[in-house]
Amino acid sequence: MGPVRAWRDEEEIELGPRQQRAVLAALLLNNGIRLSNDQLIGMVWDDPTPSAVMALRTYVYKIRKLLPELNLKSRDGGYTVRAEIVDDCRGEPLEGLRSAYFDAQRVRLGDYRLKAREDFLERELDVLELQKHVAAFPLRERPRALLMRALYLEGRQGEALDHFHQARALLNEELGLDPGPELRKVHAQILNGDLDPPRRPEQLLPDLIDFTGRAEEIAQALRTLPGTVGITGMRGSGKTMLATRIGHLVRGRFPDGQIFVRGGDVADQLLRSVGVENPVGDKAALWREKARGKRFLVVVDDVQDAAAVRDLATPGSAMILTSVRRLHELPGVTWLKIAGLTEREAREFLRKTFGPARADAEPEQAKVLLERLSRLPSPIRVVGGRLSSRPHWTIGMVLLQMERESKLAGAIPSDCAAMLAPLIAADKQLSDPERHMLMCFARQDAEVIDIHKAADMSGGDPGEIELVLESLAGVHLIEPLVLGRYQLPQFVRLYFGRRTAALTA
Repeated sequence: MGPVRAWRDEEEIELGPRQQRAVLAALLLNNGIRLSNDQLIGMVWDDPTPSAVMALRTYVYKIRKLLPELNLKSRDGGYTVRAEIVDDCRGEPLEGLRSAYFDAQRVRLGDYRLKAREDFLERELDVLELQKHVAAFPLRERPRALLMRALYLEGRQGEALDHFHQARALLNEELGLDPGPELRKVHAQILNGDLDPPRRPEQLLPDLIDFTGRAEEIAQALRTLPGTVGITGMRGSGKTMLATRIGHLVRGRFPDGQIFVRGGDVADQLLRSVGVENPVGDKAALWREKARGKRFLVVVDDVQDAAAVRDLATPGSAMILTSVRRLHELPGVTWLKIAGLTEREAREFLRKTFGPARADAEPEQAKVLLERLSRLPSPIRVVGGRLSSRPHWTIGMVLLQMERESKLAGAIPSDCAAMLAPLIAADKQLSDPERHMLMCFARQDAEVIDIHKAADMSGGDPGEIELVLESLAGVHLIEPLVLGRYQLPQFVRLYFGRRTAALTA
């Protein structure tokens, strides 16, 4: 689209004569599709001579030398490339290339470019830009309808109606036609006063000013979007915070809006966010219809069931999913697994929560505290808030209080409950055998466990025990090391050790 050009870094690559550029263009226009020699020759030459086969081979050889990154492959008497193609919107599509094939592609790409431009104008509803577009393409009805809408929403109802009459006169004079349904609909809505501005959802949670770390995960997510990104990890690891941070970083790439959904009937909530009240029937299909041609960013937090999001992805839009369990049955998802912060990140986050001077005054105690919390952002935030509200407390005092609370057999104090909230929620989802297993590990204060030791402690069959351990690993309450061996995070040991103490008191 535009002249066929290529760059490596900032330096433009000379692509050779016109026919060589035509071969490259034909391959790129069929990105990922194998083209036979005869197909390529028919695309590049309208009246090929016998020498076209040799010329094609020469051009392919030279393209390989110029652009090894294309990975131009020969297979079964044909050629394939895979590349990202960018339209810089300058000049005529496929400028300078001449054949019946390229003439047809020029028309197709021109129509595609016009539609893309009009999609943008529909999102922005900028009167000046719409007036320029209507002047350039006076017989296209969609931009005229958009201009009428934009004028009306600016309070210029008379001008909007004048444009309808101008369009009707021009269409009748030039084509012998009356205005189409889109123009007539906008005209009727203006007359009835029921033309509402387009709904653009802005539902992302506020970004956190003290967000810390996760640089590698963020970079991978940015490379993946607008594909689907999944974030998995135990409760309290900061999945929602990470999804929110990524969403704010890319929100400018999704001008039709950002939608935040937390579990439940995801398709229903998506439809309501774009103005479809009380949707019925196949909601996923209706959402795909509404999202067609749009660029939405959808964040679905705490996905419980893969079926709730399976059929909701649409081209051009992006989804960020968070889930305790990795949903293997969902196709096309790039999963990011997160756990505790790194030691440096956790210390930095602790300094942000209650002040660097107090955190730095007790480096050894801070290290013990962070390890006890498995460097998880959620409990670190709670403990930091507790210290912030008690200016005369030290980290050592918090550690002492945690030791005392771990021996309590009664109700959990409110501060302790807030810190342990992720595991309290996780505990409610466990089966009896899973809960019993974790309490056995906590009673032994075991950091690393294997299947046979687990079977000895719990008195169960090793085969059944392995299923229980894998289930616990699936929700990240234990972490697999090698086959048959697992690690129990300190924060999990802390919680289930307290549960054990309460039951035996």
